[in-house]
Amino acid sequence: MTKKSPQPGDIFPRMTVGVMGSSGGAIPVEVRYKLYTLGREIARRGYVLITGACPGLPHESVKGAKSKGGVVVGVSPALNFEEHVIKYHSPVRGYDALIFTGSGLMGREIENIRSCDVVVFAGGRSGTLGEFAIAYDESKIIGILEDTDGITQHLMQIVSFVNKDTGAVVVSSEDPVELLDQLEHVYMSHILPKYRNLMTTHNPDGTGENDTARPREDTGLKSHP
Repeated sequence: MTKKSPQPGDIFPRMTVGVMGSSGGAIPVEVRYKLYTLGREIARRGYVLITGACPGLPHESVKGAKSKGGVVVGVSPALNFEEHVIKYHSPVRGYDALIFTGSGLMGREIENIRSCDVVVFAGGRSGTLGEFAIAYDESKIIGILEDTDGITQHLMQIVSFVNKDTGAVVVSSEDPVELLDQLEHVYMSHILPKYRNLMTTHNPDGTGENDTARPREDTGLKSHP
């Protein structure tokens, strides 16, 4: 039986999927295609793709997502659009929104990781290793896309060296679709119930300083599960 993928309206908030990996260096064609496939599948399932707004492997996932009309957000190291293009030589095609952190390449990694529900790592060098360390230390749901070369090939070994239980969940697969299945399963069981609980106990429109919280039935959540 073919597995029915959740549609955007089936879960709320939409799952945000970060894709981190090599922004440069020699990248084999088959590895690029894996990332394109991953991005396409993220969009097909109605999820939001988040990258560091950089070239290389993350941008391959952007291309894949846009081929299916997906929503893509880039977290830029730049202070503004001009710096994004001129200083960092970063891509602009395919993004629905660019978030300008002004934090530089290393500084923006924190905002990048924290914006994601689940984070996929592929290929990568020292920057990707830094992003993985943040994700692991902050108890993220992590997916390792195997057979993509780079630091990703060593991440499971690094986890064993660290020998620290942070609450992070790490899954891996060489198949982008299978990897997303695993991440989706962990998200549904670990993250989504918490989100739904918060949405049923808090006003989804927010509560101002002098506002009185509205009753549950007035929030509109019944029509937006």
